[in-house]
This record gives sequence, structure tokens and C-alpha cells, in this order.
Amino acid sequence: MEDDTIELEKKYVLQTYSRPDFVLDRGEGVYLYDTAGRKYLDFVAGIAVNNLGYSHGEILRAISEQAGQLIHVSNLYHTRPHVELARALVEASFADRAFFCNSGTEAMEAALKFARKWAKENGSPERYEFVAFAGSFHGRTFGALSLTHREKYRTPFEPLVPGARFATFNDLASADSCIGPHTCAVVVEPVQGEGGVNLADAGFLEGLRRLCDERGALLIFDEVQCGLGRTGYLFAHEYYGVYPDIMALAKPLGGGLPIGATLMTQRVADAMHPGDHASTFGANALICSVAKVVFNRLRDPSFLASIREKGEYTMENLRELGADCSLVKEVRGRGLIIGLELTVEAGPVVKEAQGRGLLIATAGEKVVRFVPPLVVEKEHLDYAVETVGDILKGMERSGG
Repeated sequence: MEDDTIELEKKYVLQTYSRPDFVLDRGEGVYLYDTAGRKYLDFVAGIAVNNLGYSHGEILRAISEQAGQLIHVSNLYHTRPHVELARALVEASFADRAFFCNSGTEAMEAALKFARKWAKENGSPERYEFVAFAGSFHGRTFGALSLTHREKYRTPFEPLVPGARFATFNDLASADSCIGPHTCAVVVEPVQGEGGVNLADAGFLEGLRRLCDERGALLIFDEVQCGLGRTGYLFAHEYYGVYPDIMALAKPLGGGLPIGATLMTQRVADAMHPGDHASTFGANALICSVAKVVFNRLRDPSFLASIREKGEYTMENLRELGADCSLVKEVRGRGLIIGLELTVEAGPVVKEAQGRGLLIATAGEKVVRFVPPLVVEKEHLDYAVETVGDILKGMERSGG
């Protein structure tokens, strides 16, 4: 069965992913199981999606109950789950309004459209440019890709959407030089995920907020990966006390089902009118019902405190590993988004870990990324650190 699935994938599926040679079949808690019965401790979590793990009882009940009632009718009609989720997100955040779509990329596309429309509605049609940062990753569609810095993703699809400028991350002077009379918005991740788990400095985000206010531009936070509890704060920007005009959310919100959300202040919302933007499947009743359950769990203060505590515990253990292993360059992170930067390629570490029953990911060529389900326990964290440490020390002994 396993070999047949892999061969069929190679025959029928567009080959845009390089997958390992096992087939995942089911999940429970923080573990995944393949069709051969092998067990994996999952520190990828669907790429920071499955924050509550697998087979979570409340999520399964919400799916079952709502599926038996109403799944989809489109945004041509009112549904209660849609409104209740919007209210929950708005009341817990800086925002006044929410727009729902189906992914993080779509949430970013909406944010970019809203910013350009805001500039035009406020008498500044010449403001169409965006400032983003080195190390950024905002998505794969043309608008979001235009603000994604890595050339590997951009070059095959150029020319992209015009109007993107890149400054240096955590360098306010660089941002200052890029934000000009044609800038409608500055786009930044408070914690860069794909770019290597790079944390924004407090002074940097404070400075961006000030520059945007002074120069009449909007500030957009991309919290698709770092938001919704991942850092130990409901929203990553809460750590800094700096608030955006627009924010993109997605990954964990649907508990594994596809949903994106773009939150905004009223002054941005005032620029948008019926027909300006839409999504057929956005605000789907089934997914919004699940998202309400997920969001209510992720916003719990004691749950968030446990994430911060577990994150500090893990980073301290990784720093101890780094003190004993020359292949470790740096440990970075906040909460349970953690990057272990190496002096060697991270890919072989990921592959070896799979053989030992641990799923981890990379964040760039030399960074191992840990983004486990937020319900992970210390015994799981210990196993992950010990496994990676054993792999690295073996590589060190053999000359890297």
C-alpha cells in the first residue's frame, strides 16, 4: 500500500514537493503514524498549523455538529459562525473589522489590496509601493510573492507585481531610506518564520510604526506563522506593544482546515465597499465553527503562559547543546517557534531525524525549525532536543 501510494503520487501529482518515502495515515495528540505502523513525534505540525495536535476532541465535535447542519452557502448570505468568529477576533485584537479567505497567501493578498485601495480613497493614488524586508516570506501568489525576498522563489516567475522595495530586517535606517512618497504600506513579520526564525527588535517595530505614521503609510503585520499563540502571546506583536493597521492570519486558525483572516482598523475598512474584494469559500460555516473552537483555546491566558514556559525550557536545552557542539551557531525563538542555526546544511539533520521517529523542518539552508503542536509536553521536547543533539554530535565526530 505504501509503495503504491508513492508511485501513484509520482505518476499523477504535479511534482512541486520533495516528500520522504513514507505515507502518513493518522494522527493522535503530538504523534503521527504511517501506513507501516511507524510512529513519529511531530515537530512540524503541518507547518505551524496543528497547534492543538491531532484528533482533538473539541475540533472533531465541531466538525461533526456543523457538518450536519450547514457546510457552505457562500458570502451571498449571512451565517452565524462567520459573524461570531469575526467578533471574537476583533474583540481580542487591535482591529475593528475582519475579512475571511482560505489561506495565508490570500490573507496577504487582501492586505495588499486593502492598502492600495486605502491610499486611493484618501487622495493618494501615487502611493502604490510596498516596503518589505530581507528574509521575508509572504506567500506564493503574485502579490505576496512580490514581497517575498528569497530569489529562489521569485526568479522563475518574474516579472512580478511592480512596486516592491526591500529594506534590511531590523535596520531602521534602511527602512527609513525606503519609505517614501510612493509608499502605501510597510509589510513585516514580527518573527520571520521561513526566513530563519528571526525576531524583530522592539525598537525596530516601534520605529516602523513611527515612520508609517509620519509619512502617511500603513503598517501591515504578517502573523500567518508566528500569530495565534505560537510565540506564547495570542498575537506576536503583543510582546512588543506595537500595533498594525492591518494583520494577516491563517495557519493555525482552522485547526487543520483552510482559512485565512485579514484584520484591519476602521480607517482601512472605510476604504472598502461592496464588490471590492471577495472569496467564494471564505467564511465557510464549517471552518468558521472549527476556528471559533480553536481560537477560544489559543487565547486562554494559562495556555499561553505554558507555551512561553515550554519555549524557554526548550531554548535553554538547545543552548546547552550548542555549548557542547561546534555545529550549532545560534538558538533563536520565542515561545514554540524556535530556530537552531547550524554551521552545516540542515537538510541532512531533518532526514536523519525522520529515521529516528522525529519530524522537524528547515527554515532556510542552515536552520532547523521547531514548531510542534502547542499542546506538546516537556517529555516530547526533551526527546526532540536529545535526538537532534545526538545527530549533530555524530556529524561532528565524522567531520560534519
